Amino acid sequence: MMTSENGRYEYDVIVVGAGHAGTEAALAAARIGARTALLTTNLDTVGQMSCNPAIGGVGKGQIVREIDALGGVMGKAIDATGLQFRLLNRRKGPAMHSPRAQADKKRYQQFIKQAVEEQENLHLIQEVIEDVMTEQGEFGCRVHGVSVRGGAEYRAAAVILTTGTFLQALMHTGEAKTPGGRAGEGTTSGISSGLDRLGFQVERFKTGTPPRINGRSIDFERCERQPGDEQPQPFSFMTDQLQVDQLPCWITYTNQDVHDLIRANLQRAPMYSGQIDSNGPRYCPSIEDKVVRFADRDQHQLFLEPEGYDTQEFYVNGISTSLPRDVQDQMFRMIVGLENAQIMRYGYAVEYDFCPPDQLQPTLETKNVQGLYFAGQINGTTGYEEAGAQGLVAGANAALKLQNHQSLVIPREDAYIGVLIDDLVTQGVDEPYRMFTSRAEYRLRLRQDNADRRLTPLGHQIGLVDEPRVQRLQAKQAMIEEAIQRLETVQCGEVTAAKFLRRPEISWQDICERLPELQQVPVDIAGQVECDVKYAGYIARQEVEVARQKRLAEKRIPDNLDYDSIGQLRTEAREKLAKIRPTSLAQASRISGITPADVALLMTRLDQ
Repeated sequence: MMTSENGRYEYDVIVVGAGHAGTEAALAAARIGARTALLTTNLDTVGQMSCNPAIGGVGKGQIVREIDALGGVMGKAIDATGLQFRLLNRRKGPAMHSPRAQADKKRYQQFIKQAVEEQENLHLIQEVIEDVMTEQGEFGCRVHGVSVRGGAEYRAAAVILTTGTFLQALMHTGEAKTPGGRAGEGTTSGISSGLDRLGFQVERFKTGTPPRINGRSIDFERCERQPGDEQPQPFSFMTDQLQVDQLPCWITYTNQDVHDLIRANLQRAPMYSGQIDSNGPRYCPSIEDKVVRFADRDQHQLFLEPEGYDTQEFYVNGISTSLPRDVQDQMFRMIVGLENAQIMRYGYAVEYDFCPPDQLQPTLETKNVQGLYFAGQINGTTGYEEAGAQGLVAGANAALKLQNHQSLVIPREDAYIGVLIDDLVTQGVDEPYRMFTSRAEYRLRLRQDNADRRLTPLGHQIGLVDEPRVQRLQAKQAMIEEAIQRLETVQCGEVTAAKFLRRPEISWQDICERLPELQQVPVDIAGQVECDVKYAGYIARQEVEVARQKRLAEKRIPDNLDYDSIGQLRTEAREKLAKIRPTSLAQASRISGITPADVALLMTRLDQ
């Protein structure tokens, strides 16, 4: 970093916002070698869990494992600070297995902040950003830094905006409206006006959060206990074993009295009074939405989740609300086990600005401004995991572009991160985007247990992953190959052990009873060997389709292609292709409303 006399600071990459997207972005850029500044309005909220005190879940847990496989910090952080670990969907197939952990919120935040502070090439600085600075270059508008409150400037060839819910944010609790993107904090207005000035489409979304209550006021004897796994599995491939004193979560339910109370007060709920008219997350609805949309349901499940070892604060998962405070007080008096609950923080909704993500390239660089990247909720997503994944990709690409290296664009058949970003930039969003396993076409290939095998070599190639991680992966792969070779060469009756294991009713334990030497194979290795062998046929069929998609992906579309010149192309197809400007035939085929006939016409034009 260099400082001039007039308050100008020089960096390679500037990251604005130090939430889950911003920290992963800054760490990734710095690992690759870029001189990076991470700017945030409050150093005490770096990596803060604004909503639920948990990492992972269905689809999301797979993303965390992928972030970790690429050298990111989220998996290590939850391993070090988690207070309960569970592998979800154990009764389903391996493609559906999803790790989730409750976090000690304060310890998690401190772990992330320390990781940022200790990272070489990275400076963490408290600043309030006023605007994005641009200039006209030879090839159009390009970014050259940000201005901050007080008149100083941070100059860089790449800027990554990870502004979360803070762009012109407004919090709602009943009729009360307060500027701010998180309780107790303010909002950011200058960046939104700057983006509008630069020609970006800016729209509004909303999200919500439930009340938090004092654990001393919960009657746990009337609630269902939900313990963690007896043998908890870590998120990070670099964590050998978890040694944790796990705390239980608890379950209770709403009831008809609660639902009647909510219905009687819907006119006071901002979403129904007209006070809020922006869309919220369909798959994480408020309790008001649940009561209206599922009118036939007599109850809804609530999870009481501890927020830390050193606090009595509990997060009430499942009752996100923006109803007035007096209604929230009454609701809890009617819920079994919570009749005497003391609300420590009331629930609220937040409206905030975002930029529809079809304005981005697959690298997460904006189409309007060279060197400007968006990651996290500014792209219309929701969730820590989705934000962290985007941050890592944006940070890596910002650094790689400055070094004139090939960009990091992960195909959707290779990672949930690829599915996430391709969905965003190709299809856009009409509600806050959340990852689910059902969004991935090839989820049997994209299991949570093999993320390191899929992505760590790529991460090492571009400088995201260090040598110790690569050596660990190589040792793991050697053990997997040795075990599979053993299965393919040893007989179990009239067939090889590998063929025997492929039978639906046969488990790894059954094989070990016949081949006792395999009992020495570590549990994580055994699980991957069993999946590789048992599902080899299914995976082989998926590989055929993956190969077809890769052929389409290799058919590149020039940035300057004139779609109006393709005579037989439908008007709708022309408009959508011109707006998204896909980089390949594969991406073009995934645009909503683009038909196989459109793709065929496009292919014919490219072959001319």
